[in-house]
Amino acid sequence: MAGDRSPLRIGNASGFYGDRFDALREMLTGGPLDVLTGDYLAEMTMLILGRDRLKNPQRGYAKTFLGQLEEGLGLAVDRGVRLVANAGGLNPAGLAQEIRALAERVGVPVRVAHVEGDDLLAEREWGPGVLTANAYLGGAGIAACLRAGADVVVTGRVTDAALVTGPATAHFGWLAEDLDRLAGAVVAGHVLECGAQATGGNYSFFREISGPQGIHHPGFPIAEIHADGSAVITKHPGTGGAVTVGTVTAQLLYETAGPRYLGPDVTARLDTVRLTDDGPDRVRIDGVRGEAPPPFLKTGLTRVGGWRNEIVFVLTGLDIEVKAGLVREQLEAALARRRPAEVRWTLARTDRADADVQEEASALLRLVVRDPDPEVVGRAVSSAAIQLALASYPGFHVTAPPGKSMPYGVFEAAYIDAYAVRHVAVLPDATRVRIPACVPDGQGPQDPACPVFGDGTPDPVVTLPPPLPPGPTRRVPLGTIAGARSGDKGGSANVGVWVRTDEAWRWLAHELTVDRLRELLPETARFTVERHVLPNLRALNFTVDGLLGDGVASQARFDPQAKALGEWLRSRHLEIPEVLL
Repeated sequence: MAGDRSPLRIGNASGFYGDRFDALREMLTGGPLDVLTGDYLAEMTMLILGRDRLKNPQRGYAKTFLGQLEEGLGLAVDRGVRLVANAGGLNPAGLAQEIRALAERVGVPVRVAHVEGDDLLAEREWGPGVLTANAYLGGAGIAACLRAGADVVVTGRVTDAALVTGPATAHFGWLAEDLDRLAGAVVAGHVLECGAQATGGNYSFFREISGPQGIHHPGFPIAEIHADGSAVITKHPGTGGAVTVGTVTAQLLYETAGPRYLGPDVTARLDTVRLTDDGPDRVRIDGVRGEAPPPFLKTGLTRVGGWRNEIVFVLTGLDIEVKAGLVREQLEAALARRRPAEVRWTLARTDRADADVQEEASALLRLVVRDPDPEVVGRAVSSAAIQLALASYPGFHVTAPPGKSMPYGVFEAAYIDAYAVRHVAVLPDATRVRIPACVPDGQGPQDPACPVFGDGTPDPVVTLPPPLPPGPTRRVPLGTIAGARSGDKGGSANVGVWVRTDEAWRWLAHELTVDRLRELLPETARFTVERHVLPNLRALNFTVDGLLGDGVASQARFDPQAKALGEWLRSRHLEIPEVLL
């Protein structure tokens, strides 16, 4: 496999644990592939798998992947497609063994390898309540497994892009110093990692997607990786959705921040990415520059943060604010006897006057309580709420019967020296190969196989285009001309905004400042907001630190992963030059 110059076709069949089950079969039967990847891990998933492991130490992996292989393993072998997935979660060795047993049961001989070393839970004292502690490894271990002839490689916590950099490194024979090539593969891997998000899923301009299947059943993406690190993003012919410069731009902005995208294989410079139309459902990515990887590895920690309960009161018709005040005062008085550590009320004015439908005449008052003691936020809160049913505001009812408290999780990121992590590839013959951590010169012990990285390139100098000349404007939604994609990284939210013409970029780059974002999204006003400019993509990327509290599992807001933050921004009205409309 090493040293091949032919393009490598890498597909994706999963963007998260719970994604479309049939996607693996669809990708294997829909057209030619060399490698099929699956991304099953996210911050929330690690917490779920950690709780699984508490119940059964033999588990801790994504069971869905095994179910998909019942049929998919034979298809992959018949078509010569290698499978690479991070479905191993907290127990890649256990999943590898289960795959071998499955292969024997269905009569499909395969060589299975796995990558380990990311699980650091037992390596040090992480603090009370930590369930999982996993470093984000790169793709070198995957590459070692494939070079040894593995048909299936399963990993624990690797970066999402490692599922692409690993196969590309093995196929082309890249070395650790091939930074630009690796950076190109990282960018392609980031586009693929979320499955159908690259082919029209969750896309701002989804109404523009046409074709026989439209957006109703989008295909999953494919990257045709070339030896120089460039790639073409596409999908199998005849599948739904679309691959356009817009869909790829949206995914590039997802859960990223500034121009430097740090990873264990390479630091990819997102400000150097060039996207060009390469034909129907084909977008070319090239020009990506790479710099040395950082000397540390991000390590995700999850723990149970405490217990929570939630009650949503429905307020209908007149006097919404007064009704909300009444039930709040009543319940606060009941909670005063043993008040939870955190009590949070939010009123969503979903009602409208003179509504023809009762639901449209109703607003939602949400109460969320948290405490280290499950009893404090359990029946004590639920009973206090229900006891008001006949003694509070007119029309009293709730969206669901109040219940017992539930645990909530917390995600934290730690950073540890890369050379302190034992990244190991366990080959099909059970040989264990230690993968060296290659870090910038002088920033840690170096393996003789590692190159001496230079100082890298200077910080990017961003030059904004000249602003549009003054002219008539019209007050319309920002989404009339701009797309957006938003998501989460721990407790921070990101929202990327892009436009599709140079003229619109001249306006957006000057108009959508940090202050204007805070004005349009008042919930962000009390948080630190950073703006990053990506002229090649005609895009701005904002990070809002702390908006999501302790991460998705803590459910700090009703949209805990900030998935719709970008669509809220697009819905806000502002003065847009008529020449752009």
